[in-house]
Amino acid sequence: MPFLRIALAVLLVFCATQAFAEKRVALVIGNSAYQHVAALPNPGNDAADMAAKLEGLGFEVVTGVDLDLSGVRRVLRDFVDRLDGADLALFYYAGHGLQVDGENYLAPVDAKLASHVDLDFEAVPMNLILSAMERSTRVNVVLLDACRDNPLAVNLARSMGTRSASVGRGLAKVGTGIGTLIAFATQPGNVALDGSGRNSPFTSALLKHLGQPGRDITRELIEVRRDVLAATGGKQVPWDNSSLTGEVVLKPADGGQPASVREPATDQTAELAYWETIKDGTERDLFDAYLQQYPDGAFASLAKAKIRIIERVSAPATVTDVPAGQAVAAVDPAAAAAGTDDRALTRSIQQQLNRLGCRAGSEDGLWGAGSRKALEAFARHSKAELATLEPSSDVLERLKAEKARICPLACARNQEAKDGRCVTIRREAKLPEPSATQGTAKTPAKSTGTRAISPPAELKKKSYAGCPDNADVAFRQMFSRGSGRGRTTITATHSCGRAFACHRAARGQPWDCGWR
Repeated sequence: MPFLRIALAVLLVFCATQAFAEKRVALVIGNSAYQHVAALPNPGNDAADMAAKLEGLGFEVVTGVDLDLSGVRRVLRDFVDRLDGADLALFYYAGHGLQVDGENYLAPVDAKLASHVDLDFEAVPMNLILSAMERSTRVNVVLLDACRDNPLAVNLARSMGTRSASVGRGLAKVGTGIGTLIAFATQPGNVALDGSGRNSPFTSALLKHLGQPGRDITRELIEVRRDVLAATGGKQVPWDNSSLTGEVVLKPADGGQPASVREPATDQTAELAYWETIKDGTERDLFDAYLQQYPDGAFASLAKAKIRIIERVSAPATVTDVPAGQAVAAVDPAAAAAGTDDRALTRSIQQQLNRLGCRAGSEDGLWGAGSRKALEAFARHSKAELATLEPSSDVLERLKAEKARICPLACARNQEAKDGRCVTIRREAKLPEPSATQGTAKTPAKSTGTRAISPPAELKKKSYAGCPDNADVAFRQMFSRGSGRGRTTITATHSCGRAFACHRAARGQPWDCGWR
């Protein structure tokens, strides 16, 4: 009997050990030493420290630092091979990344991206890694510290010309399958800071909070978000996209309860589901309702911050002094430059474009084809080189730097430019002359009784040298007494070639002549 008890105990311990010994595999890549753009100071340190952190949490870690394209593909193949039978897969990347047409790409250190064609041969699609993980593993975690300001994206945008609008800032939102969590260093479409210490703000917070005993990774990422917000003064907001169906605990509680994937408490599940529903909203009532339901909830501070942003955006704008016809509403420049609210930033850019005469249309904070065309017109007329035609704090500052109108004034066919504005052309109706009015007979012109008398052809001379000094003499030479025939005015040309005119008050009165 004692033997059976011992055997049963050994069997239970063996089974428990098998149950608790889950397989965890991680791929960690850090690219700093880029060959064609400036090197990044922190990704090498970030990758080394994260690899050590994950090894301490029981992960089998595949590490790569400063990898070229072949190196990335090599470690990725090694990582995928190890996923067979894994319970949890984790991918961490620090370095340059970019989005093109809504797709995310990771940049090896030898990437140049001089043209759109190079994208397929020099960069690694994020979907390639994500698809491999989701095919092999039930629970996947992706941590991307790859939203840094990227000169490779600038090179690519310049080479694409008018299609540069497809190259966005930072990384794009990623669609995932069930059981996957993706965490970005900042909100999609924004740029993260590299930091001045050994690690970036995002990785520094991850190293601090990941692996708390018995703590769900979702709650750990909330603490990461709070630390990054504090470290960057609100300029960088870590973002995550989750389709997990249960809690993921990277380190079991001190009591020894393992289960890295377990069902969450009902109340926490409801709170998390509610927050996931409203976190991208722009209506204050949603966040007020959350705070009323969960005043001390895990997302309470974020809900309050979101309310402050909404209040700032909806606050009445003030009108600044600008040239006539170009009055624009001024918004808080600090909020726009910080990029804490995409709609406020977009509205500020639209206002500046309208101020500069580039006709962005309605200042509604929605970035569409009209706004993009206006920004393209600004770049063309100001000869400015923009990395992208998407809204950004850099674009806003560039627009604010211009003090005078940039885009030429274009008026409609029935308008004209006047004092910097298009005004309707007013045409005054002209009444027809009485002689042109239908049914009105023309009045014959009154005869003045004057008729020019030409002298005989044989008396005409072409030189004034033989002309008399007095025109009266010329008259008497050309006309005999009584030649006037009742006229009061006579004009004629003397034989010397010079014209003269004679006048008298009435018939029978003497003529008064003068040279012309």
